[in-house]
Amino acid sequence: MELQQVGQGDSVSQPTGPPPELAAEIADVAGRLAASGPEEILAWACERFGSRLTMATAFGVEGCLIIHFLAKLSSDVRVFNLDTGYQFVETLEVRQKILQRYGMEVEYVRPETTREEYEKLHGGPLHGVRPDQCCHDRKVIPLRRALAGYSAWISSIRKDQTADRGQAKVVQWDAKFKLLKVNPLLNWDKSAVWKVVLDEKVPYNSLHDQGYPSIGCQPCTTAVADGEDERSGRWRGKVKKECGLHVVEHSDGSGI
Repeated sequence: MELQQVGQGDSVSQPTGPPPELAAEIADVAGRLAASGPEEILAWACERFGSRLTMATAFGVEGCLIIHFLAKLSSDVRVFNLDTGYQFVETLEVRQKILQRYGMEVEYVRPETTREEYEKLHGGPLHGVRPDQCCHDRKVIPLRRALAGYSAWISSIRKDQTADRGQAKVVQWDAKFKLLKVNPLLNWDKSAVWKVVLDEKVPYNSLHDQGYPSIGCQPCTTAVADGEDERSGRWRGKVKKECGLHVVEHSDGSGI
């Protein structure tokens, strides 16, 4: 297990770009799909990568909507959740809702240590004192392991959520994890997401109805007041607003 001190944008090895031929394809596809809808982007990704495509979800409303779209495409994309040991009970309940609605069993990907083992190892919880380290150990490292052997992964980020995400493209090279990243909801805003979710009765986390527009681990997430930014409840009181999965590695945004 890695215990080195890390920063929010740190990675285990130096980021590298894609092979030239893949870089050219990424640039071409990113341009062609820049104004496309999520279902068209997902259809391209499923056809292009097949079983070499996977998806990580935190069971937020955007992730649930992408799962809904994948089900409509009759896709068998492997979908997994990074179960840190600190998720809300309501978050874990979404997995059962998805199974009941779509017959899709989202896989849990867990760190090498349980929550109890991890806290014992560090003399107590790290999330309050070294949140970047906690996210790195319990999210980034498990994600790196889960993505091994895949050529592309799907994320549910929107460009209006953070400055880092604002630099993303619908299809891009992920320098942090060294594979292609597909962001089908990148150009949608919150209202567009919720319209489809409510119109098509997509299952979602009940915490969204209790003032939690963005949901992470329970100790690091609070409800948001009217008028606050939707991610203001994440790591409240800290500059940190990303867990490290979607931060910029390069100045050109290639590592988002």
